[in-house]
Amino acid sequence: MIDIDINKTLHGSMGEMDLRVNLEIKEGEFIALAGESGSGKTTLLRIIAGLEKAQGSLRVGDEVWMDTKHTLPPQKRKIGFVFQDYALFPNMTVLQNLLFVKKDHALAEDLLEMTGLYELKDRLPATLSGGQKQRVSLCRAMMNRPKILLMDEPLSALDPAMRTKLQHEILTLHKNFGTTTIMVSHDPSEIYRLANRVIVLDHGKVIQDDTPKKVLLKTSGSQKFSFEGELLDIVQVDIIMVAIVSIGQQLVEVVISPDEAASLHIGDRVTLSTKAFAPILSNR
Repeated sequence: MIDIDINKTLHGSMGEMDLRVNLEIKEGEFIALAGESGSGKTTLLRIIAGLEKAQGSLRVGDEVWMDTKHTLPPQKRKIGFVFQDYALFPNMTVLQNLLFVKKDHALAEDLLEMTGLYELKDRLPATLSGGQKQRVSLCRAMMNRPKILLMDEPLSALDPAMRTKLQHEILTLHKNFGTTTIMVSHDPSEIYRLANRVIVLDHGKVIQDDTPKKVLLKTSGSQKFSFEGELLDIVQVDIIMVAIVSIGQQLVEVVISPDEAASLHIGDRVTLSTKAFAPILSNR
C-alpha cells in the first residue's frame, strides 16, 4: 500500500497553484495520471521519486519515505523512473546501460530477451531507433526490481504502431515483476489498455478517481458517442456551414447551423456527439 498525503505550492505560468493530493494506492495497481498540462502530474511523480520536496507524508508499505521529520533520499527508494527523453548514457552499450544500475548479468539478459533487445545488447544508443531506446530505458528502470515504476509520458514521441507494441511490453513487465506502476499519459487508448485506475488532476487537485471506462467514456442522455477535439476552421460550402474538428490524429467535418457557427470560435475545445443508433465499424 502506498499512502500519499502531500501538498506543495507550484509557480506556473498562471501564477501560484497548490498541489494537494491525498491518495491510497494498492500494491500492484497500474495507475494512469491524467489531466491538462500544468495540473501537477509530473511534479507528483518527482515528489514520489524524491526528486522534489513537499510537505506532508509518503508511506510505502511499512517504510516512511517522507514525513515532517525526515525524507528518504531518492537512491534509497526502490523506484524505477522512465523519462520521456530516454536519458541513456551515449558512450555505453545497451547492456552496459543496464549493468550501470546493477551488476546482475542474468537479470539484464532476461530483460533484454523479454523486450526483444538481446541481439542489440552490444549496440550504442545512437544506433538505435526511438522505440528501441525507450525499451532500453524501460529495462534499465527495472534493473533494481523497483517497488514502484514511474513513467512520465514515456511513449509520446513514438508513432502509433510502436506505441502499441511498447504498451504490451510495459504491461508484461508490470505483471511479471509485480510492480506498482504510476504513469502520466494524455493518450486515452494508452490509458484504457494499460491502467486499471485513472486519477485526473486539475490545478493541483484530484477531480476524478475511477476505472478507465468510467473516466474516459463520455456520454450523456441519449448520446451514443462523444469526442473532444479542437475547432480548426468553419467554412461555408454553398449554403451549408461546415466545422473542421481535430480529434486525436483525425480531422472530422461536421455540418452546423448558422447559429452554432456564430457561437463558436477557432481554437475552441469542442465536444462532438452523436445519437446514431446503428454505427458502422469496419477494418481499415
